[in-house]
Amino acid sequence: MIPFPFERYTLGNGLKVLIQPDRQTPMVAVNLLYDVGARDENPQWTGLAHLLEHLMFEGSRHIPNYDQPLQLAGGINNAFTNNDLTNYYCVLPAANLSTALWLESDRMCNLSLSEHKVEVQRKVVVEEFRQRYLNQPYGDLLTLSRELSYTTHPYRWPTIGKNIEQIEQVPRQTIHEFYKEHYGPNRCTLVLSGNVNPDSALKEIEYWFGDLPAQAQKKSPLPVEPPQTQARIKQVKRAVPEHALWMGWHMPGRNHADFKALDLFSDALSGSAAGYTMDELIRKRGLLNQGGFYVSGSADPGQFLFSATLREGKNPEQVAAEIQSFLFEIAEHRLTQDDLTRATEKMATSNAFSDASVQNRALRLATAEWLGDAQTLNTEWEEYAQITVDDVRNAAHRYLNPENSSTLLYLSESNA
Repeated sequence: MIPFPFERYTLGNGLKVLIQPDRQTPMVAVNLLYDVGARDENPQWTGLAHLLEHLMFEGSRHIPNYDQPLQLAGGINNAFTNNDLTNYYCVLPAANLSTALWLESDRMCNLSLSEHKVEVQRKVVVEEFRQRYLNQPYGDLLTLSRELSYTTHPYRWPTIGKNIEQIEQVPRQTIHEFYKEHYGPNRCTLVLSGNVNPDSALKEIEYWFGDLPAQAQKKSPLPVEPPQTQARIKQVKRAVPEHALWMGWHMPGRNHADFKALDLFSDALSGSAAGYTMDELIRKRGLLNQGGFYVSGSADPGQFLFSATLREGKNPEQVAAEIQSFLFEIAEHRLTQDDLTRATEKMATSNAFSDASVQNRALRLATAEWLGDAQTLNTEWEEYAQITVDDVRNAAHRYLNPENSSTLLYLSESNA
């Protein structure tokens, strides 16, 4: 991987700033990552972080329409929320950088949360909930799997929230208090990637953000998920065309030493070059229609995951048992260093293609800095390349055992 240099600054109000110049493009990406996600919510009012993301596009005190000035400046924008963080970005001609900074600084501390705007976006999110989670085949699988896997940590609900009722009933004042607690310069990492001069760009950032007040409140510590010592299994029946299987094993968070070994193992398992990949489970063993292994990639301890739809006539419990033994068979006897090398090279290639985009580069820098140090992006390929079969085998024995697993059997009513 080709390293890309960047400059790092911290304003007096705590705003972290990374500037990554690239003279090969006329554009600049402006990325703001806020340290707030669904894990920061009160269980009584879940879905707040996602709802607030929608409201951030409804205008601020001095700018009634966020999109119009950005579009006139030739820019595009979007955002996403997950359990760990909320991220906003825009890409526009570098000559119009001031427009993006003006827009972002005003909504950072001066968001307009009128009753009308809250009700409009509340209805939008409720409809999104219905379309994606209630009226979609397998739509509640994510909710059910999280409830099964977590007993204490707020990863036990999805980003959109536990249910529609909480979104419909959360008071506007509660939304405002959540915004005031979690939005502010010291809750944010701002990244510029593109055709900018670091010195002049920093002056503009100081102008637009330097006098914004920092949030005084400290983030409350999150409850820690206790170790799982017994396998969990849940079975549901739904009006879906095929049986589905979901399995999760608790694993460390992103900054733990074992994370990369399990991340690389999941890539090797789901790759197409080795004989023990999904092709074996789908074609040779005839267990699945489709499926894959992956990791949640959570900041806090997350999960090593497997999900699939099953071939007609296959018993979900028997398939789950076979997947469990399959993991140990691969890790203990069939995984080779060449398999890990192929997975590492594929990961490096994917990241290199991603980094060709200033938008993706800015997001990756912001995320790495939020996790601890953006400089790790320039060394992570070497760290993955040093992972050995023994590293993977030891991590698999520590985490991918039946006692640490949760299994959701998602059965088709018509095929049961």
